[in-house]
Amino acid sequence: MVRRTDFDSGLNQLRELLIKMGTRMDEALQEAVESLKTADLAKAEEVIRRDGELNVLEEEILELGSQLIITQQPVAKDLRRIIVAFKISSDLERMGDLARDIAKVTVRLDGEAIVKPLVDIPHMAGIASTMISESIRSYMDENTDLAYKMAKDDDEVDELYGSMLRELYALLIDKPEAAPQMMLLQMVGRYIERIADHATNIGENVVFLVTGRRPDLNS
Repeated sequence: MVRRTDFDSGLNQLRELLIKMGTRMDEALQEAVESLKTADLAKAEEVIRRDGELNVLEEEILELGSQLIITQQPVAKDLRRIIVAFKISSDLERMGDLARDIAKVTVRLDGEAIVKPLVDIPHMAGIASTMISESIRSYMDENTDLAYKMAKDDDEVDELYGSMLRELYALLIDKPEAAPQMMLLQMVGRYIERIADHATNIGENVVFLVTGRRPDLNS
């Protein structure tokens, strides 16, 4: 016999795992960017080492959600809640890979002085960090207004990334010898831009959860 209390308990566990995963992802991003700003190789290596924690959490979410589907046989919106949780955990795991890649750039630079003040990258990371927490909250509260906000924030990250690229290209004229480092910084900007894209994906999935329709928040 399917009991609603059992299903609700399972959903609460699923939400708790997503909160834990989102918090860990946010920490990874902030620590990775901080390691770049301060040339802290130990912090960067810790981000890389802990990346596996996100993989474990994703597996726990998939296992719990699968058990809920098998034992509780949810339909309609209840089923969408689980499917969207799967998609969110996948996006968070991919974000974690990107935070790890930022930390790897710190390791590759190996204490080398940065050719320009790091302004755009921390700014982008700050917006992306807010997007991570708000995208998870939009799922918890089924808040489509917050989900749609992801598109606006993503546009701001894109604009900052474009501005950073233009600055790097201009700087390259005066400092061609710094081209390898500039390429690494460009990669970091791209990684953060992709993290913002994944947060936007979460927003789209929340709208799907609430409405049953899949929007394109970037359109």
